[in-house]
Amino acid sequence: MLVNLDSVLTTVGSPTLAAYSLILTVLNNRWVTRQFTQYTFPNVRDAVRILTSLQQSPIRVVKDDGFLASLIVLSQNDKWWSQLAEEIDYSHNWSISAATSIAWVVIAYVFSVLDTFIAGVDTSIHSNGLGVGSLWLWLLPIVVGWLQFSPKCDAALLKRAVARANGIAYIATDDGKVVLLKDKTDARAIDLTLTDVDDLHRDEKCTSPVFNYARFFPWVQAVEDVSEAFQAASERYSRHELVNEPVNPDAEKPNYRDRVGTRTQVENYCTPDQAKKPPARSRWGPKVVSRMILASGLALMLQWGTAGAALVQAWYTPTRGENFTVLSPPSCLLITVTGLGCRSFAVLIYAVLSTTVWMMLVTSSILTHYVSTTQHRSEGHVIREGEARDEEGQARDVEGQARDVEGQALLEGNLKAIRHQSAARWTSIMLRRLGKFIAGFNAVWAVTACFCQFGNVFDNCFCNSSVFSLGKHAYSVITLQDLDFWIIQSAWIGSVFLAGATAAIYVLFANFLIEPPLPEIVPVATE
Repeated sequence: MLVNLDSVLTTVGSPTLAAYSLILTVLNNRWVTRQFTQYTFPNVRDAVRILTSLQQSPIRVVKDDGFLASLIVLSQNDKWWSQLAEEIDYSHNWSISAATSIAWVVIAYVFSVLDTFIAGVDTSIHSNGLGVGSLWLWLLPIVVGWLQFSPKCDAALLKRAVARANGIAYIATDDGKVVLLKDKTDARAIDLTLTDVDDLHRDEKCTSPVFNYARFFPWVQAVEDVSEAFQAASERYSRHELVNEPVNPDAEKPNYRDRVGTRTQVENYCTPDQAKKPPARSRWGPKVVSRMILASGLALMLQWGTAGAALVQAWYTPTRGENFTVLSPPSCLLITVTGLGCRSFAVLIYAVLSTTVWMMLVTSSILTHYVSTTQHRSEGHVIREGEARDEEGQARDVEGQARDVEGQALLEGNLKAIRHQSAARWTSIMLRRLGKFIAGFNAVWAVTACFCQFGNVFDNCFCNSSVFSLGKHAYSVITLQDLDFWIIQSAWIGSVFLAGATAAIYVLFANFLIEPPLPEIVPVATE
C-alpha cells in the first residue's frame, strides 16, 4: 500500500521522472533486442523476452561456478528459457475499458477547449479549465505509453515465475554430469533480489514503472553479462564447435546431445576468445549516456511543453501589468504588458520542482551505481636501494621497506576510497529522500493549485495585478480593450497547440521505438 502511494506521489510530483523512466525503458527494450539479434544460438529470442520483461524488477546474474554458462549451453535448460518467457509474458495493455477511459479524457479536454472559446474570453476568464487541462495533459501520453509497453509490475507474480523456472534449472558438474541446480545450492544463475532491501537500493526494489530510472545501470550490467555469454557461445556455435570436443569445421551444427560437457568446458564455451582481446567493460554499460540524453530531452519536452502551455495561458490572462499607449493612426491602442501572477507562479513552481526531483533522483541512481561497483586498487611504489650494506642484507632491508611502504600506501588508498564511497553513499540516500519529499509536496501543491483555480481563490486584487513581477507598478484591469481580447485569444490558442503537439510528439516517438522485431528462432537439430 505504501509502495503504491509512493509511486503515485512520485509520478504526480515529477512527471519529468515518469516520462524519463518510460522512454528509458522503451530505449532499453530496443537496445537489448538489437544486441541479441546478431547472435545465433538457441534460446536467444526467449532471452530477449525475459530481459526486457524484467526491467521492472531488480535482477541478479551469477556467472561464477558455471551457473550462467550452464543455463545458456545445456540443452536441458531450454525448458527454463521457454517456461519463464511464457509465464512473465502477461500483459495489462489495451482493453475496451482502458481505450474508453483514454477516449473520454481526450473528449473532455477537447470540450473544455471548445467551451472556453465558444463561451467567450470574458466568461469565467480566471476559472476556466484550459490551463488546468494543459497542465495535466502529460498524464495522457504516460498512461498510453505504459499501456502499450505493458510493464511487468506484479512483484509476487514475477517472483513465483522465476522461482518455478529456477526449480527446473540444471548445472554442469566437474565430472560432466548434469544435475538440478536446486539439489546443489540455493544460488541461482538469474534471480530477483526483491527481498534484499537496504537504504541505498530501496527504489530498485519497487516494481512500479516510475522507478525504472533506479534499475537502469544494474539492469544494463546484467544484460551485458548475459549478452557476453551468448555472444561467445554464438561464435563457437557458428563455427560448429562442440562443447566437449575440438573444432570440426566439416561437422553439422551442434544438436541437443552435443550441448553437454564438464563445468570447465561449459564455462569456456561462454567465455570470449582471449585472442581477440575484447574491450574492457565499462562500469556504466554501453551507450547509456546517449539513451539517458534522449530520454531526458523527451521528458523535459513533455513536462515543459504541457506546463509551459498552462503558464502561457495564465501569463497572458488579464491582469498582467501596467498599460502603455501605442500611437497608431487613426486611433490609440491600449496594450497590457505581461507579468507573473498567482496562477502562472503556481504552474511555474510545479514545473520547476518536477524537474528538480528528476535531477535529484537520477543523480542519486548514478551515485548508487558508483558505490555498488567501486573497487579498491593498490598502487605500486618504487624503493631506491641504500648504500654501505652487503648485497644480501641490503636486499632484505629493501624488501622490508617495500612491504612497509606498500602496506602503508595500500592502507591510505583504501581509506581514501572508503571515504569517497561513504560520501557517495550518504549523498545518494539524502538526494533520494529529499527528492521524494519534494515530489510529495509538489503533488499536493499541484492539486491544491487546481482547487484554488476553480474555487476562485486566486481571483483577488493581489493575484489579478501580477504583483510578483511588477511590484509597485502592478494594477488590476476593470475593463478589457478589444486588443486585449485578441492577445488573450491568440495566446490561449497557441497554448492549446503547444500542449497537444508536445503530447503527440512524445506518443509518436514512443510508438516508433516500442516494438522492435525479436531475433529469429534458431533451429536446433534433435538428431
